[in-house]
This record gives sequence, structure tokens and C-alpha cells, in this order.
Amino acid sequence: MKIPEILLVETVHQPGSLAKVLQVIADAGLTIEHLTALRREQGRTLWEITLEMDEEADRSLYERIGRLPTARFVGKSDRVFNRHRGGKIRQVASHPINTQQVLRDIYTPGVARVCLAIQTDPQAAHDFTSLDITVAVITNGTAVLGLGNIGALAGLPVMEGKAALFAELVCLTGVPILLNETQPERVVEIIAAIEMSFGAIQLEDFAAPECFEIEQQLRARLTKPVLHDDQHGTAVVALAALINATRHAGRSLRDSTVGQIGLGAAGTGIVRLLRAYGVGRVLGADRRTPALARLVALGGEGATVESIMAQADIVIATTGVKGLIRPEWVRRGQVILALSNPDPEIEPLLARERGAAFAADGKGINNVLAFPGLFKGALIARATHFSDPMLMAAAHAIAQQAHGEELVPDPLDKSVHERVAAAVRDAASP
Repeated sequence: MKIPEILLVETVHQPGSLAKVLQVIADAGLTIEHLTALRREQGRTLWEITLEMDEEADRSLYERIGRLPTARFVGKSDRVFNRHRGGKIRQVASHPINTQQVLRDIYTPGVARVCLAIQTDPQAAHDFTSLDITVAVITNGTAVLGLGNIGALAGLPVMEGKAALFAELVCLTGVPILLNETQPERVVEIIAAIEMSFGAIQLEDFAAPECFEIEQQLRARLTKPVLHDDQHGTAVVALAALINATRHAGRSLRDSTVGQIGLGAAGTGIVRLLRAYGVGRVLGADRRTPALARLVALGGEGATVESIMAQADIVIATTGVKGLIRPEWVRRGQVILALSNPDPEIEPLLARERGAAFAADGKGINNVLAFPGLFKGALIARATHFSDPMLMAAAHAIAQQAHGEELVPDPLDKSVHERVAAAVRDAASP
């Protein structure tokens, strides 16, 4: 698994000194993800160089850099840990509490009037509390990123990250909730017992197949939006990317043969949404018999990885298996989305070199483009659930904001999320 490794390297401030360091890194077969000059003083520059290195990478790289006459390997940066230290989210007051009158209004005795108003009319909670801007971000840690079943506590940094993105991109409050429970019935009961505190429920990093039962039961019991992001957020962004890829390639998405390799939460969610969108033929591969049964129930056909690569116009992979797709299997003109993070089933550059018309990985086709706007739109509309028209509206809004040959737009562009929210709100309206 590739994990960011952040090197601190000092070079002499003269032509070619940094280039020699970069050549050592290139000779080691590594790609630079980020390069920043931290400071320059007394004729030397301190560089922060971010690499993606897996367990097999040769760490003698550090010594080779240190042997350069114009460079010195200083050590490793704690940048990632520093950005997580103390947590990534805060809850703050929406009004300055700076006088006794404000204190009495927002707390006792003034708050009693609002409590009684809500008791008389529960709908008043939407107007006089933060209910309509608050999302529960819930996990039991059974399928965290590409790390697997690492437990809920180890998954908390991911939940905080989701909450931070809600706050930064669409001004929603995400509240991380960790469950020390894996039995679907117990998970549902726990969430149902606390759901009143939130306007919507985001399920995150629940393993398949339990995730399907948990979401289905919650959607049946609760009258508020519930979304398992690993299924539907990923499916929305994949659909957006395919809308653009097929348009650029002059091909009909609905008439294309789509192959889905890996039928866990994300893969099954993608198949379900593509079928709802009108894609006629979907092939699917998975080693698990129940996963293939779910595929058939959705109108798909079971296949092998090799037969998918031989038949499909569009290939989507969500297996978590690095390098699963062999370069020689790629056919000219295919669209390939290898979405496993942090290591794709095939590197996009390699797929394009072998003739793929378009290829992308999970770094670019990421559900951060979908979930903020999906939840904001649903909350603005006071929707009671997420519907397929809402998901498809989000996909079209994302696709429409990509520029040139891009498959999807920049996820840090806040206008993207606002337009997604508006499209979802409109699709939710009766």
C-alpha cells in the first residue's frame, strides 16, 4: 500500500543541485506528489518532498541523496500528523456570547420558550435548531479506506476528515460517531435511537455485505435522508466521470457494455446506479457467490476479470487489489476507472499507454465531489430520503462543471458543491 512519505532535503543554492536530488528519486522509480521550498537561508534551501512509497520501496534512497555533494538528507516531515494533531474539526457558537442578555436568550431562561414551541410543533425544530445543517457521520470501522477492518477508533481520522469537508465546502456540521458494534440489527437499533439529533445520516466505511442490510433497514425506519457514502457517493462520481468520458469518446453510455470488477459496497452501488440510469448490459466479477447473486438481482451478468477486459467498453474496478488489471488486457478505446485507493488496479498512465481512451484512478474520481452537495441539497429540500433522481441530478451537475478533457471538476471549487446541492434540491422537490 502506498502511503505518503515526506522527506526533508537541504540543497546548496546553486543551479542543478535540486535536479540531482530529483534524479535520484526518479532512478528509484518513485513519483513526486508535492514539492515545496520551506525556507532559504545562508545559501541553502530546505525542501519538503512528498513521495508515495509502498512497503517494497528501497529506503536506501535516503543514503543516496545524502551522498550528493550539494545535498543533505535532513529527515522526514511530520506534516501529515501535524495537520491531524488535536483533531481536524471544532464546533463553534453561531452568535457571539458577549453580554448577559445574549446569555439569557440563548440559554436559560430564554431557551425555555423555544423548547416549548418545539414541544407544541416539532417542525419548529427545523427553524430554531441546527437540525437542518447537521449530519451524523457514522462508522464501525469494518472497511476503512483501503485499510480494511481496523476498528472504529482507528477510523476516526477519516470521519473527522468527512466532517471537515462538510464544514469547509458546504457549511454543514458533521458529527463523527463511532460504533463498537458489527451486528446489523444492533447497529440499526443504535442509530435509530440517536437519529433525532441529526438532519441526515451518513454511513461510512461499513463492510459489505452488512452495509446493504444496515442501510436498507435504516431507510425503511427513518424519515430523513440516509446514505452509505461508499456505495452511493462513489457511484455518483463514477457516473459523472462516465457521462463525460463517453461524450468525449463519441459513445453512448447507455448502449455501452460496462464491466464492474469487484462487487463490494462501491462496486454494487455503481452497478445499481448505472442500471437505474439505463445502462443495458453490465458484467460483473467477484470471488464471492453472494456478491454475484446481488449483481444478477440488479440485472447484471456474472463474468471473469479476463472476459470483462475482453468484452467491456467501460471497465470500473473497486477491488482494493493493486495491479490486478494486466496492461496486456487493455483494449484500444476502452474507458478504465481503477478506483481503489491508495493503489489502483492499473495506473492510469499505463492504461492510456496501452490504448485506453480515458483512464483515471480513485484520487481523481473521488466521492468528495458528491457527498457534500448531496447532503446539503437533501437538507435544504427537507427530503425524507435519497432517491435515484437526486443521485443522477448530482452526477449530471458534477459532469457539467468539468472543463475540457477533464472527467470531473476540481473538488476544492466550492461552486461545484453549491451547484450539486441546487440540483439535488430541485430533484427532491415534489
